[in-house]
Amino acid sequence: MEAVPLAVETDFDVRYAETDAMGIVHHSAYIVWFEEGRSAWFRERLADHRGYALMEDEGYFFAVTGVSARYVAAARYGDRIRVRTWISAVRSRGMTVSYRVSNVATGQLLCKGQTTHVCLDQHGHVVAIPVHWAAKLLS
Repeated sequence: MEAVPLAVETDFDVRYAETDAMGIVHHSAYIVWFEEGRSAWFRERLADHRGYALMEDEGYFFAVTGVSARYVAAARYGDRIRVRTWISAVRSRGMTVSYRVSNVATGQLLCKGQTTHVCLDQHGHVVAIPVHWAAKLLS
């Protein structure tokens, strides 16, 4: 039986600034929503709800090295959106985070995607993810 990764869901309303003249969400907003989902995942899963800031305090950072998005349907101004986020892979020096963006009212899938990240130290050097952080990413 395959382990199911822990997902965190974040809901919010589409803001007017995220849309074009027709009220349809611009494709770039989904990448910002991925980041919000990722931040929520870290806040939810790491101690004291400080999330990613705890890693930064220890001198570690996750730099984005890749983004992919598959747009399925349009979101519109005023829609209630849900971003479902989970860690889909952890390697010695990096991780992959997966996302599904849907309309809360209808359940319609709007976009799915992934971001890849590499672990850096405070000097910007690629380093192994500390063991205690890797364990939290996998739990």
